[in-house]
Amino acid sequence: GWTLLVQGLDLHLQAAHELLQRFRFVPDARLDDLMLSYASDGGGVGPHLDSYDVFLIQVHGRRRWRIGRARDRSFVDGLPLKILRQFEPEHDWVLEPGDMLYLPPQWAHDGVAVGECMTASVGFRAPGPAEVARELLSRLAEAIEPAAQERLYGDAGQPATAAPGAIPQALQAFAADTLQQALRDPQALACALGEWLTEPKLHVWFDAPQRPAALADGLVLDRRTRMMYDARHVFINGESFRAGGRDARLLHQLSDRRCLQAAEVAQLSAEARATLDDWARAGWVQELPA
Repeated sequence: GWTLLVQGLDLHLQAAHELLQRFRFVPDARLDDLMLSYASDGGGVGPHLDSYDVFLIQVHGRRRWRIGRARDRSFVDGLPLKILRQFEPEHDWVLEPGDMLYLPPQWAHDGVAVGECMTASVGFRAPGPAEVARELLSRLAEAIEPAAQERLYGDAGQPATAAPGAIPQALQAFAADTLQQALRDPQALACALGEWLTEPKLHVWFDAPQRPAALADGLVLDRRTRMMYDARHVFINGESFRAGGRDARLLHQLSDRRCLQAAEVAQLSAEARATLDDWARAGWVQELPA
C-alpha cells in the first residue's frame, strides 16, 4: 500500500519529455513538469487538492479515482502532505491504461491503485501574487544601473527631532521613488518576467558536450531547456536576448517547435549563429538527430 512519486521525469526520460510536449496547446509559461506515481496495490497519498490544473494519465495498471469539490478545506494535522480532513466524492472512476482524467484547480481527488500501477501527472505553474512580486522585484533590483545604485539616501537639512521613532517622510518618499524607478522601464519588467519563467529549477544542470555540435545540419533544444519569447526578446534558461527581424522569427520558431532545420539555421545572421554556438557549448541545444 505504498506510493513512489518521481517529479520532473520529463527532464531525464525522453519518452516522458515527448508525452509532456503533447500538452503544449497550453503556453510553456504555464507548463511545469511530468510527475510519475508508482503504487503497489492499495497505494495512494489520500484525498487532497492542487491549486493548478492537472491531467492524470494512466500509464500502466488500473487506479480508482474519486473526485469532488472541496467544500471543507481543513487538513489533517501532523502530516507532510495536505490531506483533507473531510472528503465527499461526487464521481468515481477506474482508469485503465491510456485513460486520462482532467481536474480543474481546487478539486479534491483521491487515487488508489487497483493492483500495481503507474500514473503520469501533467502539472501546471500557478504562481500567486506574492511569488510573482518577490521574483520580479528581486530581478528588477539586480537590473538597476550602477549609477543609480550610487544614489544613496541622505537627510541633509533634517532638523533635530523630538520623535526619533517616527520614519522621516523624506525616507518614505525615497523608498516610493525607488520602486517607481524600478518599474518605470517596461522592458526591464518584461526581461525580469521572461528570465524568471525560463529559469531552470535548482536541481537542473547542463553538461557541456565533449565535441562541438554541428548546428549547421539543424539543431534541437535539450529537453531540460526552457525557451520563450515576447515581442522584443528571446529568453532561454534564465537569460534574455534582444532579437528582431528574421533572427527573431527563426528563434521564435525554435522556441515553438524546439528545433530548426539546416535550411533555417542558414538563414540566421552571423551574430545569431554565434549565439547558438554559445548555447551549444553550454549544452542548451544539440545537433538535430539524423
